[in-house]
Amino acid sequence: MTDAPKIPDGPYSQESALEDLPAIKHAEALFLNSQMDEAEAYCLKVDPNKERLYMVAGYGLIQCLNAFISYEDEDLQRALAEIKRGQAIASIHRAPPSSIAGRLAALVWTAPSVDALCAMTPVQRHAELLYAETLCAKAMAKIILSGSWLSCITEALSFRTMINIYMSLGAYVTACDAANPRGRDPSIDTDFRSGVELGVGASNLILSFLPNTMISIVELFGYKGDRNEGLALLMKAGGWSKESKEPNVVIAEEGLRRPLADLVLLCFHVIISGYTFRGVDLSIAQSIIDWNLRRFPNGVFFLFFSGRLNILRSKPMLALQQYNRALSAGSEHKSLTYIAFWEQAIAYLSLWDIPASLERWRVLEDQATWSKACYLYGVGVCLLQMGGEERRVEAAKVMERIEGSLQKVAGKSIPIEKFVARKARKFQSQNRRLLLPALEFSYMFQCISHAPRSVLVSRMLPEVDVALAQLNVYKSKPAAYGVVEGSGKGYFYDDLCLARFLEGVCARHVAFPDRDAIPEPEDDKTASAKLQIDASARALAAFENVLTNSDKIALDHYLIYHTHYEIGRLHACLGNQAKSREHLELVLSGKALEADPSARKGKYSMQTDLIMRATAALESLDEGGMR
Repeated sequence: MTDAPKIPDGPYSQESALEDLPAIKHAEALFLNSQMDEAEAYCLKVDPNKERLYMVAGYGLIQCLNAFISYEDEDLQRALAEIKRGQAIASIHRAPPSSIAGRLAALVWTAPSVDALCAMTPVQRHAELLYAETLCAKAMAKIILSGSWLSCITEALSFRTMINIYMSLGAYVTACDAANPRGRDPSIDTDFRSGVELGVGASNLILSFLPNTMISIVELFGYKGDRNEGLALLMKAGGWSKESKEPNVVIAEEGLRRPLADLVLLCFHVIISGYTFRGVDLSIAQSIIDWNLRRFPNGVFFLFFSGRLNILRSKPMLALQQYNRALSAGSEHKSLTYIAFWEQAIAYLSLWDIPASLERWRVLEDQATWSKACYLYGVGVCLLQMGGEERRVEAAKVMERIEGSLQKVAGKSIPIEKFVARKARKFQSQNRRLLLPALEFSYMFQCISHAPRSVLVSRMLPEVDVALAQLNVYKSKPAAYGVVEGSGKGYFYDDLCLARFLEGVCARHVAFPDRDAIPEPEDDKTASAKLQIDASARALAAFENVLTNSDKIALDHYLIYHTHYEIGRLHACLGNQAKSREHLELVLSGKALEADPSARKGKYSMQTDLIMRATAALESLDEGGMR
């Protein structure tokens, strides 16, 4: 970490605003190296009056990021106040409209033209950039804080303004570079350039995820969502290329937003990759993580991404090591500690270490605030999976609290919370019992797909075998299943389909590990070939059994849709693209796949999540198959 630059002397003037860039870069470096409190204190030390363009905006953005992590109303209110201050300071530094017509136009169109940008001073162009950034942060804070759908619609105008500004700034940089014989205008400083590349790149990336029906609408307004262009611009900000593990932009010559562009790239390759295949490259993500961890050895965000990358490669033990490092690095911020506990809880499910996962869910349920319902359910299912009357009694008390812990974001229920609430109600309706609850919960977080093959074979599938043996006792008398003293419902076919579904998922990943999984050293190629044949046959039989009995499902209708998705993925791995496409298109058709469509009220569990995955899977078929 470099020494702090000298604090500017004398009174502040707008003309000298860019002299604060070394100071805000230092604050950014402190923040990214997990010295969050020091970063905030430094911003206030440099700018005690909160009047300097970059210091005020930077401080506000730090507050917003902290608030988004903590999810506390108090933090969100404070962040919103600070980011509003930053936006106001940015507005003061922006170029004023040149005419009355310009002033009127500004009421509906706040993005300057390329000619107007050419006429601005460097400070005014930076102010445009900061105005767009603070506008985005303010809109997100308002949506989260209000929790209403109306605020989401209202703030959509802010996002539109932000994108308009980025488009204009991008057009300006493109025009200046085109006019220079070398293809790059040296008069545009790297701090401004990196901000434009970040903003335009991220906008393209986000718009590329819109469904086709919405893309045709936004294109009418002149927007486009070119994923390749978005990724290229974000890579350009950091000097990354597919050919090299090292960037060609050195720290001394980088722009202010270069680390932020790296974080956006990691979000795409490591987090969003669960919902898409196109453009994802984990080798690029690995290079970005390695380089940034050498630069920020205590960087909690990069440690989290490193852990998640190991999860994607079916190396949860390595992921846990990185999460432990993140726990130490981010200890001064409780919210970051909770992220680490969440990630550990998921990683332990991939290892099928239920007691260790339970320990993390307990901490989250006791202290964290993001999703109490999810934490409670995590505690409950781990207790039930471990067995024993005492644990079952405790689980029952935990399940009773879930319904009253549900939250909404932008006026909408959180999908995973709706799922756990439905399962908690089912638990009560069938005499306080759930079948394979922790394994079903693990499926929702892709823990099965990221489990090592040895864990699937020796821990997860044996659990399914025990459940199937229990169900087999009631095969000839399903009405008696789960009924205690003539009361309650057993839902035999719901549980049978669940057990066979989980059997199929586990067996599919035994046969065909995830495409990014790194094989275990003990895997024998000859044995693996036979294992693949046997496991794929078992998976296919299990999925087909679910579909055969799907008309008897009473509550867990989501199993029908998820089975079509999973059997579609299996057929793709087997090379049966036509059958794969058939099942995936059924998921995306919008048709009710239940025998009696009226049996299900509303959406099935995790519907949006599954549609995104099925869309990505179908896209990957056009690119030569998938794993």
